[in-house]
Amino acid sequence: MCDRDTTEPAAEPRGTRAHRRYAPCRPADARREVERAVTACGGRGGPASCDTGALSDAVLVASELTTNAILHGGGITDFRVDVVEPGIRPGLRLSVCDRSHDLPVAAPATDERGRRGLGGRGWPIVCRLAREVRVADLPSGGKCITVVVPLS
Repeated sequence: MCDRDTTEPAAEPRGTRAHRRYAPCRPADARREVERAVTACGGRGGPASCDTGALSDAVLVASELTTNAILHGGGITDFRVDVVEPGIRPGLRLSVCDRSHDLPVAAPATDERGRRGLGGRGWPIVCRLAREVRVADLPSGGKCITVVVPLS
């Protein structure tokens, strides 16, 4: 699924802050990258006052999206994270791309016999914590899920 971690600069549209491209092999790597992005932005006049709850939400969303890409999407093909609108409505924009065209779904909490099932709760968590959610097909195959999680 993931041969190695890669980090490279990504081109950004004019007027936006450059961010790092990163293809984590594990959700823990994605969580660290989110923490790093928020911390770095706080040092440049960004959301230094980002409360721990907001940071926890952003880390949880990153973990859920990367876990789903690994388990259900054939692996992560791209991962991008950057802080947007610092000072106004600060948020963390997170994009996770994978090899699957299948849309994310929420699994029923119970099966046909009424037994609680495992999994299926990540996508509802993502949708609840993010203020924007987009799923787009990629021209090269697969999909990219982009979310913005509020940091204030």
